[in-house]
Amino acid sequence: MAVNYDRIRRRRSRKQKITLKMKRKLALLFVIIVLILIGIFSWLVYIIRVSGEQYTRKVLSQQDTNSILLPYKRGDIYDRNGTLLATSEKVYNLILDPSVLWENYNDDPEKDCVEPTLQALTTYFDLERSELDEDMEERRNSHYVVKLQKLTKDQVKEFEEAMKEPANRIKGVWLEDSYIRRYPYNNLACNVIGYTVSGNVGQYGIEQEYSEVLNGEDGRSYNYLNEDMEQEKTVRAAVDGNNIMSTIDITLQEILEKAIADFQAKYTNAFREGDGSYTTAAIMMDPNSGEVLAMASNRNYDLNKPYDVVANGLYTEAEAENLTDEERLNALNELWRNFCISDTYEPGSTAKPITIAAALETGVIQDSDTFLCDGRQNIAGKDVWCSNKYGHKVITLEGSLMFSCNDALMQVASKLGEENFSRYQNMFNFGLRTNIDLPGEARTDSLIYYAKENAPSENLVMRITDLATNSFGQNYNVTMIQMASAFSACVNGGYYYKPHVVKKIMDSSGGTVENISPVLLRTPISSKTSALIRKYLYNTMYGPEDSNGNHATGRAARVAGYAMGGKTGTAEMIPRDKTNYLVSFIGFAPADHPEVVLYVVVDRPNAEKQATSSYAQEIWKNIMKEALPYLNIYPTEDIPADMQEEVAAEQAASQEGEPEEEEEEEEPVQEGTLVDPQTGETVEMPDPETIDPEDDSVLGDTPVNDNLLDVEPVNATEEREDDNPTE
Repeated sequence: MAVNYDRIRRRRSRKQKITLKMKRKLALLFVIIVLILIGIFSWLVYIIRVSGEQYTRKVLSQQDTNSILLPYKRGDIYDRNGTLLATSEKVYNLILDPSVLWENYNDDPEKDCVEPTLQALTTYFDLERSELDEDMEERRNSHYVVKLQKLTKDQVKEFEEAMKEPANRIKGVWLEDSYIRRYPYNNLACNVIGYTVSGNVGQYGIEQEYSEVLNGEDGRSYNYLNEDMEQEKTVRAAVDGNNIMSTIDITLQEILEKAIADFQAKYTNAFREGDGSYTTAAIMMDPNSGEVLAMASNRNYDLNKPYDVVANGLYTEAEAENLTDEERLNALNELWRNFCISDTYEPGSTAKPITIAAALETGVIQDSDTFLCDGRQNIAGKDVWCSNKYGHKVITLEGSLMFSCNDALMQVASKLGEENFSRYQNMFNFGLRTNIDLPGEARTDSLIYYAKENAPSENLVMRITDLATNSFGQNYNVTMIQMASAFSACVNGGYYYKPHVVKKIMDSSGGTVENISPVLLRTPISSKTSALIRKYLYNTMYGPEDSNGNHATGRAARVAGYAMGGKTGTAEMIPRDKTNYLVSFIGFAPADHPEVVLYVVVDRPNAEKQATSSYAQEIWKNIMKEALPYLNIYPTEDIPADMQEEVAAEQAASQEGEPEEEEEEEEPVQEGTLVDPQTGETVEMPDPETIDPEDDSVLGDTPVNDNLLDVEPVNATEEREDDNPTE
């Protein structure tokens, strides 16, 4: 029989094709399985990374009826000397575990744990038996029923001891550790410290800015089933948060707050019904490091009760009952707001040293320059008046600060020019955030003018009238921390330091994690220029009367025996109706090598005539009288003759003597003409007979760039009362 080889070959070929096809299918199946496994593995990795902790907790809660959260302790906040300002106090939550308690139920009263446990709870705590019975019935499968919260150690001490005794048969109850934030000084330094809400979330101040540093990581104690199916206990310890040492000195803080409170009380209802001012605030700094030693305002609140509008003096109980949630929150937001960094205003004449320093540094003026003040400058066809309507006559460059002469400052600014003026404003950080380590710092970039080539928009281009009014601190805005930092750079040798309120970060054991060193941002002026500014400002407080009868404007702030310097400020507020003013005083001590700068602002003092910086000088003086000895800065000067009676009266009255009122001096008569030392022109001085000293309308309207937000035309009304006793 013949063999059909063709048929055999065809069969083999079909088998090979079938085998090959099966191999391909198997290979494809293998690839699919591998891809599925890779996908499952990737998904598991994703779940572990994203939700691992969540599932871990779920598994642990299913395995362990006594799983206990171990909360971390939020870090403490200290003052610069180690005084505790904020801490977390351990408290306890009473937890009932009905499921475990039912497991320990027994019909035999001698073995039953339910009844002894429930009786113990009613004995040691203020709990109703009916409420406990209801929990046992309705929540019998629950492992976690919170019965009481925030119990102190004293409140749980006896119950803890009872739990340790086996004979008491207390089961299914445990004390969960917790912490509450405590502030030992209540409202002291509240604007700097801030407070926390549920979950250790910081609100305002250091509590918010350094919340992640202060927070730690929770731990947990739990049981698990080992490979022998036996329960074992393991503990993952909590990691406490880091501690913070602030730059604040609690003693200086108390001095500031007391002086502000005394002022507010003294002038309450003095002219209008209400507080001594709308806002009074102060900042004390170390000019050689940028460290804030104290920061306060009359807007303070109890850090232990930040939401209590009654306890914080905002409303009576009757008024609080009728408040809407929105009204309550708006009132609290105003209270929590830190005026020193979050509010802007026109600085007034406290900004004049910046203008003079910039002009000296650029060389457009010299220390030997003199100026003629005839009471006004004509800017773009309009008169911008000086603080002294009759004119200071011929004065030196130093006199422009001593007597707070707007006329001379406008002449200086004209020489400086828009470009240089704007450049130095930037170098002194006006228009920029200081980036102080506190939340809520206001932006001022749209509240100042710029040279044309640098202006962010057309309405912020500096015009000639803006330059004139900006020269003496009106028609642009700053914050207190901006002004204090810029002034510090003016008097400390020319070094601009970034302001800060934290000095050191420490671990929970007290070891240093990080030292916060001073940050030098720039040197806007030379040490030579800074020395001249210090000299000028010393004479602004101590300088003698000149030949024209002009007096130094800062005399009311002097502290007997101390060499210091400073500058007054009086800024007319919008609307420019000559009724509302923000007055201020900024100064330093000692005069030759400043160790401390203090800035005081009073927004609309409660007085018939607000336009006098004497209110701010009064607070400044009261603070420095106490602060300087504490800072180991001692008297080095003879007591001026005009202060000897004041000192004697204070000594005689121990601490309660009232300062004597300064005698008003007669106004000098301005006659004839004088030669302007800057232009050589002969200028006719104003005739006093034609000027009504009580008529503010003589100040005229100053055309300014009214596109700058809501900034309206400014009248040069700096230092109208206290700065010119001759008026």
